[in-house]
Amino acid sequence: MSDYSITTAAIIQQAKSLEETLPIRNDACRSKFFFHPHPTAKVCLFFHGFTAGPYQFEPIGETLFDAGYNVLVPLQPGHGVAGNWNGDNPPPLPTEREIYQEFALSWLKVAQQLGQQVIVGGLSTGGNLAATLALEHPQQIEKALLFAPYISGNNAIVNFIVEVIPIYYEWLNKDNPGNFGYDGFQIPALRIFLDMGQEMAGRIENNLAVPMFIISSESDQAINQSELQDFSRATIKQQPKSWYYRFDKIFDIPHTMMTDAEGNKYQDLLITLAKAYIESDITWAEVMKIGYQILQGKTFDTAVTELNLTERVSPDLSVMLAVMDKQMIIDAHNNFQA
Repeated sequence: MSDYSITTAAIIQQAKSLEETLPIRNDACRSKFFFHPHPTAKVCLFFHGFTAGPYQFEPIGETLFDAGYNVLVPLQPGHGVAGNWNGDNPPPLPTEREIYQEFALSWLKVAQQLGQQVIVGGLSTGGNLAATLALEHPQQIEKALLFAPYISGNNAIVNFIVEVIPIYYEWLNKDNPGNFGYDGFQIPALRIFLDMGQEMAGRIENNLAVPMFIISSESDQAINQSELQDFSRATIKQQPKSWYYRFDKIFDIPHTMMTDAEGNKYQDLLITLAKAYIESDITWAEVMKIGYQILQGKTFDTAVTELNLTERVSPDLSVMLAVMDKQMIIDAHNNFQA
C-alpha cells in the first residue's frame, strides 16, 4: 500500500472515529472526502458555514472530484453534535477564534499531502476561515474561493447585538428542509467571526498575496453588501488575479447559496463559476477584456484567441460572462481606457 493510500485511509478513519465520539447529529454533518487513488494537481479544502455542516459542499465537491481534484470538507469544531439544543442548552460552538484557526491550519497541512496546489474556500464564516488562512499562509495556498464571506451583517442593530449582547438566537430559516445543522446559537459564538471579518478586511489593504474569487448574491439578506463590495475591490487592487461576481436579484439566491436544498435553484451555475476560477489563470482586467470583446460581437473562443489567453482560460468562464452585468463590463473597459 502506497504512502498516499495510507494517508487518505488514515484521514477518513480519524474523522470517522472523532465524529462517532460526539455523537454526530446526522450523516449529512459528517466530514466529506472525495479522494482519487493518487495525488492530484489541485486539492480543494472547503469550510462550511456557521452552525451548518459539510453537506453544504457535497455538490461542488462531487463536481470538482469529477474534474480530477481531491476535495476535503471537514466538520468544524463544535458543529454537527447530536443533542436537544435550545436557549437553555445551546449547542457547543467554540467562542475562541484560536480553536477555529488551529483547526483550519491543521487541515491545510493535511491537504498539502494530497496534491500539488491547495485551493481553500468557504461559505459565510467558512469564507472567513479560508481568507484568514490565505492571509497567514500565502506560500502554501494557490487560490481562495469566498462564498458570501461574513465581513459584517446587513443590519446595524444585529451587528450591535452580535458585538455586545450574549443572547441565544434562533435562525429564521431553521425549518428549511435543506438545513441539517443547528436551529440556533449563543451570540458570542458568532462574534468571533464578525471580529475576524473586520480584521481581514483591513489586512487585505496591504497584505494579499493569494488571489481570491468572491461570489455573493444581491438577494442575500445576511451580509452587508456595501462592505463586501469594498472588500472585493480591495482584493482585486492588491491581487490582480482576484475576481468578483454578484448574482443579480433575478436569481433570488439566498445566503445559503451552496445547494439547491438550501434555496439556490442555480446551484450548478454557482459551481460552474467556481470551477472557471480554479481552472483559469488570468487577471480581472483580462476577464473584462474578454467580456468587452464579446459585447462587440465576437464569440468567446475568438475573443480568448485574439487576446492570446487560450492556454490560461477555462471554457467555463464563458458561462460567467454570459450572466454578468453588461454595464459592469462596459464601465471596466472605460476605466481601462481612461
